[in-house]
Amino acid sequence: MAPEKAGERSAEEEKKLKKACADFEAIFISLMFRTMRQTVPTSGYFKAMPGKDVYTMMMDQKLAEELAHRGGGLGIQNILYNQLNKPIDTNKEDTSDVPVGKD
Repeated sequence: MAPEKAGERSAEEEKKLKKACADFEAIFISLMFRTMRQTVPTSGYFKAMPGKDVYTMMMDQKLAEELAHRGGGLGIQNILYNQLNKPIDTNKEDTSDVPVGKD
């Protein structure tokens, strides 16, 4: 299915973009969980259990995916989607305030 106008996305492309934004947010949340867990001091009262780190990582990843894919997540995916969904105007001149040096 081809877009009607240049710059428009098909419904399938929109769906892929939304999923990519949600997946990005899930990765961000997972990294946030990992960083937060590193700040918690370990206790000497319990022996280290083999495989606990792997289980914790997998649990954090699944929790992050659930948070990102339910109800709009934290909002990062909406901001990212809105930014990436803007049409690109290739006819627009560069209006930056930075002068371009011509030697």
